[in-house]
Amino acid sequence: MKRTLQHLTDRIFMLPLVVLPHHRLSRLIHWLARSKNRTLSQALIRLVCRSYNIDLSIAAEPDLQQYASFNEFFTRTLKPGARPVAEGTEAIVSPVDGVISQCGKIGCHSIFQAKGRQFELTTLLGGLETRARPFVNGQFATIYLSPRDYHRIHMPIDGTLQEMVYIPGRLYPVNNPSTRTVPGLFARNERVAALFDTPAGPMAMILVGALFVGSIETVWAGEITPPNGNFVQSWRYGEENPITLKKGEEMGRFNMGSTVVLLFGEEACQFSDQIQATTPLKMGEKIGENGNGSPCGVMAKMGKIYTSSPFTSRVS
Repeated sequence: MKRTLQHLTDRIFMLPLVVLPHHRLSRLIHWLARSKNRTLSQALIRLVCRSYNIDLSIAAEPDLQQYASFNEFFTRTLKPGARPVAEGTEAIVSPVDGVISQCGKIGCHSIFQAKGRQFELTTLLGGLETRARPFVNGQFATIYLSPRDYHRIHMPIDGTLQEMVYIPGRLYPVNNPSTRTVPGLFARNERVAALFDTPAGPMAMILVGALFVGSIETVWAGEITPPNGNFVQSWRYGEENPITLKKGEEMGRFNMGSTVVLLFGEEACQFSDQIQATTPLKMGEKIGENGNGSPCGVMAKMGKIYTSSPFTSRVS
């Protein structure tokens, strides 16, 4: 009875979200978040602080009056030492502040989303089987960031960027009702996938957009969305212009809350026993160890068979 009621509640919650103009609403939020109108920006900042009980004591700038826009506040930096990064070459750390939505073993071609729900690994990464192949039978962690969380994204392990992929899609919310209700949620929403070569072998970080998430940025490419595209786009990074980031270095950021899906290859990562669904995380804390499943350089070698992706992605 309880499950039936929850299912009914989730469906009622999702019905209006199916017909909403997701991208138009998100573009509006993008504009509002960057508005330099002081009255508007300060009102939004104070509203969020009150609603989510945000801890300003760890912010590099704790004075709300110093933020020129809501986006400046939302993507604020933290004081040095506020998020210590676990030491040791074997340590893999959380890339963000957030909560584990799900984690575990990647199936042959699917990833667990919620009870009765999965999403396709190949679809998540933009539709190329060769791009997904290094992660088959590997490990994943889906981490949800709420509006109260620190919204910069950092490296969980040293890595050299091999490819970045923009995948168009809808912008459904990524909260619990959505994960329980929307089939293939994380492989349907707009997202940016960054694929790295690491000491643990192949690693992918998928930055998943959501309703009201006005933009996704990386430190090497800047703001990737908006504008929103209709095609999968791929950028390759080779030996001529290597982009290498150390564990704990910033790699990107969200405007508003969303989700990071972290992928490792088979036997490349051993998650700690305490890392499971609903576990709260702080950026930099140890979540697992390098399993040395693949030697560094495996993705660079496999990169020969990657191709750019000019095909139209199904947006539903």
